[in-house]
Amino acid sequence: MYFCLVKILKNLFDFYIDSSIHVALAACGFVGVSILEFDISITDELLGFLFFGAITGYNFVKYAEIARLKHRSLNLSLRKIQIFSFFCFLALVYYLFQLPFKTLVVTGGFAALTFFYAIPFLSFKKLRALVGMKIIIVAIVWAGVTLIIPLVNENVTLTNGIWIGFFQRILFVLVLTLPFEIRDLKYDELALGTLPQKVGMKSTKIIGILLLLLILLIEFLKPEIDWVYTISLMLICGIMAVFLYFSEKEQSKYFASFWAESIPILWFVILMLLKLI
Repeated sequence: MYFCLVKILKNLFDFYIDSSIHVALAACGFVGVSILEFDISITDELLGFLFFGAITGYNFVKYAEIARLKHRSLNLSLRKIQIFSFFCFLALVYYLFQLPFKTLVVTGGFAALTFFYAIPFLSFKKLRALVGMKIIIVAIVWAGVTLIIPLVNENVTLTNGIWIGFFQRILFVLVLTLPFEIRDLKYDELALGTLPQKVGMKSTKIIGILLLLLILLIEFLKPEIDWVYTISLMLICGIMAVFLYFSEKEQSKYFASFWAESIPILWFVILMLLKLI
């Protein structure tokens, strides 16, 4: 009975990871940071849209090619994810029609990047297949969806301080993806030209830590400095540096997919607690 229960819980947890629910919560963590940093509110409709959009988008990127090539021989786990993703897509469409037009326009740009990230175009190439583009596209989409879209939806003017924050978010997501890039060294095609493929693991870690330092330096370029937010940024950059240091090609199954992916959620919790002190 005990081992049966453990197996059920493990299967549920694996589904939670593989179906991108955890990724969606991480995206919501970033959104929460944006809300607290800029002191804005967020509608339930936008939050639902971003949550189900993250699941739909990530599963599309991860499984579209597999579903296309092996649609007659998908295993049971992928079938479940496919069905789950379909219902998430329906929820996405439901929330889509409740958003302002200006939000939809901005969202469309980032959605197009996500689509062409997975679907071939430009002489039958996907965007992710262009050398060095994979990590950049991921960072731009994450930063845009979790920072720019919530601000646009709340009619906030995009000032210089916000664009600085957007650039910081792009850099942070770039660093956040490095443990995944290191993990995928043994799977990624050489043509992708990922950073670890180009410069090796050690240099990738050094570059990641330098980017974290750059993020902190850029913070002081903002017209107004929120010291509570700045302290949270310092703490999360330190935590990210530790994760990056311990990233290896042979990782435990959940090191990147759960623990590293949880960093945006942890950042939101840290910032929220600091705001309450």
